Amino acid sequence: MIFVIPQFQSLFQGFGADLPGLTKLVIRVSEIFQEKWWLIFGVLIGTVMGCMAAKKRSRKVQHFLDRLLLKIPVIGAVMTKAAIARFSRTFSTMFKAGVPMVEAMTSVAGATGNVVYGEATLDMRDEVSTGTQLNKAMLDTELFPNMVVQMVAIGEESGSLDSMLAKVADFFEREVDDAVDNMTALMEPIIMVFLGGIVGTLVIAMYLPIFKLGAAI
Repeated sequence: MIFVIPQFQSLFQGFGADLPGLTKLVIRVSEIFQEKWWLIFGVLIGTVMGCMAAKKRSRKVQHFLDRLLLKIPVIGAVMTKAAIARFSRTFSTMFKAGVPMVEAMTSVAGATGNVVYGEATLDMRDEVSTGTQLNKAMLDTELFPNMVVQMVAIGEESGSLDSMLAKVADFFEREVDDAVDNMTALMEPIIMVFLGGIVGTLVIAMYLPIFKLGAAI
């Protein structure tokens, strides 16, 4: 847009003929990039840095972005499974090491990697500290699948909570690995089609006038 298209533009100016609509559109976009490149890149970089700074400083922004991330199709499901896997693995390790449940949940909240699950873990900690069973507290958050709640309930009843949480962590870690592999395999052709479409459109836009000139000659 900044270096290549202008070369074609100077070539087309000597044709003395009306350009196709697609070519005019691409040239107009190129002119905007040439005139406002500093503004375009400045806005993009500023937006990214601003979001990062706001997320780092504001708890509300963190909560909004993390909740939004969980709602994104496909990616949200992977992030949810990853948060549950980290929750289960950290909780299992600390509980097995003899750390009291309430104290362990304070550390687990920071290990989930997601503010939404971190705050839910702290809410669960408060409920557990008043005598509520862990599986009931998890159910109240509406963030954990029924399978996880049932596994925790079985672990509490049988006295093997650390073992059940470890099994939950194993399951969701495998789920995350499989999902990431599938996403990678799916993203490659999508990216190729997307980039191919952009490059193809630019090539067609730039060569249409040349083809028309050749036909006229």
